[in-house]
Amino acid sequence: MSKKPATSATNLTAWLRHNVWDVDIALLPRWQAALIGLVRFGHVIIRSVIGEQLTLRAMSLVYTTLLSLVPLLAISFTVLKGLGLHNEIEPMLLGVLEPLGEKGVEITNEIVGFVENIKVGVLGFFGFAMLFYTVVSLMQKIERAFNHTWHIARDRSFAHQVRDYLSVILIGPLLVIMAIGIMVSLLNTAVVEMLSAIQPFGLLIKSAAKLAPFIMTFAAFTFVYMFVPNTTVRLRSALIGGVVASFLWSATGWMFGLFVVNSAQYAAIYSTFASLIIFLIWLYLGWLILLIGASIAFHDQHPEYVTATRRQMSLSNRMRENLALLIAFHIGESFYRSAPNWTADGLAQRLSAPMDATETILAALEKEGLLVRSGSEPPTFLPARPLETTLVSDVLHAARVAEETSYLNPDRLPREMGVDAILNDVNDAAAAVLQGRTLKDLALSGAAPCSGPKPETDTTTI
Repeated sequence: MSKKPATSATNLTAWLRHNVWDVDIALLPRWQAALIGLVRFGHVIIRSVIGEQLTLRAMSLVYTTLLSLVPLLAISFTVLKGLGLHNEIEPMLLGVLEPLGEKGVEITNEIVGFVENIKVGVLGFFGFAMLFYTVVSLMQKIERAFNHTWHIARDRSFAHQVRDYLSVILIGPLLVIMAIGIMVSLLNTAVVEMLSAIQPFGLLIKSAAKLAPFIMTFAAFTFVYMFVPNTTVRLRSALIGGVVASFLWSATGWMFGLFVVNSAQYAAIYSTFASLIIFLIWLYLGWLILLIGASIAFHDQHPEYVTATRRQMSLSNRMRENLALLIAFHIGESFYRSAPNWTADGLAQRLSAPMDATETILAALEKEGLLVRSGSEPPTFLPARPLETTLVSDVLHAARVAEETSYLNPDRLPREMGVDAILNDVNDAAAAVLQGRTLKDLALSGAAPCSGPKPETDTTTI
């Protein structure tokens, strides 16, 4: 009897694999292909929530938010106060915490009280530095959570972090308040009031006013998905992630509001801690929704990750060498054609290769001094040596020794004469075939170089 549930689960897994994952959707009718594609996509998103640490990262962001929320609002409050808009912070917080009902009003009053009691001008240099560091640490945690979802190993440079974070901290609240003010002003104009009295314009205006919070939430999510990950995100993918996250936010807010209304027993059990616990739960759900939307945007832009099982990226030797040569070819060809330089994301899309694999090979070529990374955001890649004197064999060697360490490399293995002889013969044969072939030959093998010099901004790093 105890084996029946396991057997049923096994049969369901086998049925899903046979009817969902093993089917070539290119041969199916469009509606059926779309349905199976949607099921695959949903399976991958659920797997990413359960198995790819989204829940743990959401919990981590809740802890960091508790430490950073008051300093973040204090800095924004100082800027808005200088513009005479500081009184708009409370309505913004009330809007975010609206699903908490009366608890949201209570928490908002407490936070605003904390913010108003902070005097940024009397903190001194070290006090302000700690305040600023607390805020920056929150932004770093958010970026790293997004980079993990997007399989990006590198954070922004420190200079770009300061620039981008300050933009979000100082300008973001101002833009939100201006957008709300413009919307309210438009709704109160004489023309709109006159149209409201005429049907069906009145119904349309009321519907637009009700949809306004959803539209602003959607715009905020889309903006975050476009600019927070340290990579180029397509507008389409960010829009899809923003739409889904907005619906999840609205639905979760509605259900959470019902939960709060019927949570009188929690207030009796937890007493004064009830508001804090409800606030923590809402913070967690908010961060989880944000990360789920980011995962949706990532899988839309990188459909190669939509697979039946979560794959651990592992490259074969043949794949490493093939990718290394293709990357060297495209970067070299771009150099001779005076074309825009390649980014890691651009190369991954051009080669239809996972981002992890592309980053691994780029790091190997960079480590061996064959490529150099620019200081732009996102960084582009350029040849680090003259292509006419760099051998193709150097690229293959870089791919072969990638990720070797001082404690894990062939030199630490026991030596056998027969094995050494075979490896030497293989190396000699490869050297004979590749003798004298340079990266310039490889780069020009695809098309003739365009006339005209390389722009000076690109050649200065060579």
